[in-house]
Amino acid sequence: MKWEGHETSRNVEDRRGAPGGGRTPRLGGGRGIGLGTIVIALVAGWLFGINPMTVLGLLSGGGGAAPAVQQAPASAGPPSDRGGLFVSTVLRDTEVVWNQQFQATGKRYEEPKLVLFRGATPTACGTGQSAMGPFYCPGDSKVYIDLDFFGTLANRLGAPGDFAQAYVVAHEVGHHIQNLMGITAKVDAMRGRVSQAQMNALSVRVELQADCLAGVWAHHSQRGKGWLERGDIEEALRAAAQIGDDTLQRASQGRVVPETFTHGSAEQRMTWFKRGLDGGRIDGCNTFDSR
Repeated sequence: MKWEGHETSRNVEDRRGAPGGGRTPRLGGGRGIGLGTIVIALVAGWLFGINPMTVLGLLSGGGGAAPAVQQAPASAGPPSDRGGLFVSTVLRDTEVVWNQQFQATGKRYEEPKLVLFRGATPTACGTGQSAMGPFYCPGDSKVYIDLDFFGTLANRLGAPGDFAQAYVVAHEVGHHIQNLMGITAKVDAMRGRVSQAQMNALSVRVELQADCLAGVWAHHSQRGKGWLERGDIEEALRAAAQIGDDTLQRASQGRVVPETFTHGSAEQRMTWFKRGLDGGRIDGCNTFDSR
């Protein structure tokens, strides 16, 4: 992916200078979270639900809110490190694409913020933890990323490559699109009104739609910049496959339980990303009417 030298976003908040931001967070009355728990929490945070803020608290034996996090003010201007510049560049391109797509339908696109952090950070959805992996908080319209996740994506989940990382950013921005369209609120309103199995099925449709919207971005991004190289699409498809529910369940427990899926199978995730990539249309991403 030939991303260097392109415009960067003004909507990045770099909180990585916070005191103690690189230390492993402690929850549950001071109980430390070991490496095994962090890996489980990372996978769970990626898989289970729109608001994953309680994952680490539950795993560490506490069900309450996470402790307050002291956070340094975000630095102004685009990041200066390579990883920060990369996500800022990808975010800027999502802004360009989605502004164009919304304008084409007579609507105004509200750009999300992207927060870079280490360890833990406050959000409108609760305290975010780096062990959850990247996430979107509809309460403040922000995408949160600890860049260490990309190392996990490559080394633990078997999905290396810069476009695999771009797919992750675009997927989270896809959740922002859903929030702007009112989809997030409608799905959240169903919680407690339907069974857990039905809620899981709705969650799958939400996540597959975000995959499709990431594909729509990639379609228009490539047409506008031509910055993808040979193998880039395969990187994104590999990432989608490696974080499929069946792939992760098979690796973690040796068996697949489809009724517990919350993000979709590897095949579903690749299919919907590819559908958005090939068609480039938002209305082609209606996973809720799809059988």
